[in-house]
Amino acid sequence: MTSVSVRRASVFERLAGWSYRHRWLALLLWVLVLAGVTAGAGIAGDDYHNDFSLPGAQSQQAQDVLADRAPTRAGATLEIVVQDPAGVERPATRAAVDDMLARIRSLPHVADAAKPEAVSADGTITYATVALDVTAEAMPAEDTRKIIDAAQVPGLTVEVGGEAARAAEEAEGGAAEGAGMLAALIILVFLFGSLLAASLPIVIAVFAVGSAIGLVTLASHLATVADFTAPLLILVGLGVGIDYALLVFSRFRSELTAGADRETAVRTALDTAGRTVFFAGTTVIIALLGLVSLGIGALQGVAVALAVTVLVTMLAALTLLPALLGLFGARLERTLRKRRRPEGRIWRRWSDAVGRRPWPIAIVTLGVLLVLSAPVLDMRLGFADAGNDAASKTSTKAYELLAAGFGPGFNGPLVIVVDAAGQPAEAAAHAVQRAVTTTPGIAATLPPIPAPGGDVATVIAYPASAPQDEATGELVGTLRDDVLPAIARDSGVTVLVGGPTAAVIDFSDAVAARLPLFVAVVVGLSALLLLLVFRSLLIPLKAAVLNLLSVSAALGVIILVFQEGAFGVQPGPIEAYVPVMIFAIIFGLSMDYEVFLLARMHEEWERTRDAAGAVREGLATTGRVVTAAAAIMIVVFGAFLMSPDRMLQQFGLGLAVAVLVDAVIIRCLLLPALMHLFGPRAWWLPSPLARRLPHLALEHR
Repeated sequence: MTSVSVRRASVFERLAGWSYRHRWLALLLWVLVLAGVTAGAGIAGDDYHNDFSLPGAQSQQAQDVLADRAPTRAGATLEIVVQDPAGVERPATRAAVDDMLARIRSLPHVADAAKPEAVSADGTITYATVALDVTAEAMPAEDTRKIIDAAQVPGLTVEVGGEAARAAEEAEGGAAEGAGMLAALIILVFLFGSLLAASLPIVIAVFAVGSAIGLVTLASHLATVADFTAPLLILVGLGVGIDYALLVFSRFRSELTAGADRETAVRTALDTAGRTVFFAGTTVIIALLGLVSLGIGALQGVAVALAVTVLVTMLAALTLLPALLGLFGARLERTLRKRRRPEGRIWRRWSDAVGRRPWPIAIVTLGVLLVLSAPVLDMRLGFADAGNDAASKTSTKAYELLAAGFGPGFNGPLVIVVDAAGQPAEAAAHAVQRAVTTTPGIAATLPPIPAPGGDVATVIAYPASAPQDEATGELVGTLRDDVLPAIARDSGVTVLVGGPTAAVIDFSDAVAARLPLFVAVVVGLSALLLLLVFRSLLIPLKAAVLNLLSVSAALGVIILVFQEGAFGVQPGPIEAYVPVMIFAIIFGLSMDYEVFLLARMHEEWERTRDAAGAVREGLATTGRVVTAAAAIMIVVFGAFLMSPDRMLQQFGLGLAVAVLVDAVIIRCLLLPALMHLFGPRAWWLPSPLARRLPHLALEHR
């Protein structure tokens, strides 16, 4: 008697079968999840707030000393800048300013509003400092707007500057999300020739992003979630959601046109492209959660929120999409079978053309990527300030007036804290002021301000350079390393350089210092996963190098545009969040195309053992969908260049460029060239290692 072995269905096939058969239940569950979290988020509201604390940094130590010993000075400040062409020292102007400050003192969260003391050289500009009893991150926007309204004086130009004022005037993203989704829908219609088929990936993205936003909004009451998380979540969620759904739907379409029935096509699609989605999504989540290990509070909440978004998106592609294919499968099948035609002819020719000249193509494309990546060597991290904002904002006008009247450094004073630990701090504070005043790069200092008790004093120093300038960072380093240690040692006190400008410098330095380890961990884990999946030594190495090149090329373009000021963009530092977030997102997303393409190549290699044929068929069966997926992600990400927020503009440009480079330069040219050069060696694994490694196949068996 002959025994017949029956292949056991994989987890992905069983999941596809359940969702397909129980399509109405699966859809109902997703509707309930979306409705429930949206309603809950609407009732609870959000509690987004930033956390720029950096334990161990000198600026954080200075802030902690002030919070403990001089709490009235630990809060944020606003600058009320007044301009009167006839002279700010006129009695009428001084009286009007005094009345205005009296109104402001009665407003919520205002600890003090000191009378103006400094006057510009031409006598037309002065400013008053308003001390708040909370940090800029904790200051309610509506209370800041009350201060801005109360500061207005008829007949005078009055502008309000400071981080709290910037935050209160943040503009909404506007039409960026809608424009991205509309462009994605147009591309999908051209790809599938059916509005219904084109709508399915959009529906998946909407369900996933809507559910994720509700979950993150609720989570903001339990953990620290930055205020820019929601638009970034939409940016990533739309791109990933459409991308994942498109990969699965494209394989479903291929199986239908090959003659499979609908349920079998759904099962096979999830057992192949679904595995790719699971692998790619897991890689993105690992990369994002790796940000938590950096120990930077401002990034941790964002990283977890984005990881949740990718997880929800992945689950929607693996459960909701099969249900929708069950509901609309008959109509889709009729449309797709009408348009049935052989695909991949152009991509087969392209693969053969690359295979005839792999060395020149590999060398030229590597050269292009290295040229695009070169600006990364000069990357300067920081945060945009009011000088980079829209000219119409009151915080930007205040920034410009202060710079015109007193110098650019008055927009970013250094707060030097002298802690005598129970002893009088006055003498040491005066010594600090004298030493700082004579330091090159300092424009002015204020006399020491003692705290209650007398053992802590602060010295305010104004750099000669703007807060973003590289010279300001060098000045902070000079004060900390060369000027102040001797005074601290001789006086027996602790001297700390703090304030918002120093905090930005510390944060940027911390990100730069921890970035290499983070990159090494993410690349190492991804390479290990690829080793297990493809059972090859060259594939993981190639993938790691190519993905690093796509990320570095994207960062190079960001630096050219936003740091160097190409295309008329206001130059400034690269937002400190951007490199790590882009690396985490793009390194994972590039695995979509990598794994999707290599899985089809591996299928063909396992079937024929023809290396060149495997490259040809891999490109032929994936080229069209990868190109469409990349085009969709580019327009979704690129739409965020319409955002008024500089950070979102950098994210949008970086992600769009990375996908463009990955899909065009790497997937169409460099990867096939290298695979042709590798030949059969691409799939080689030493026998001792092969015996010990588990099998994690991506192919449908």
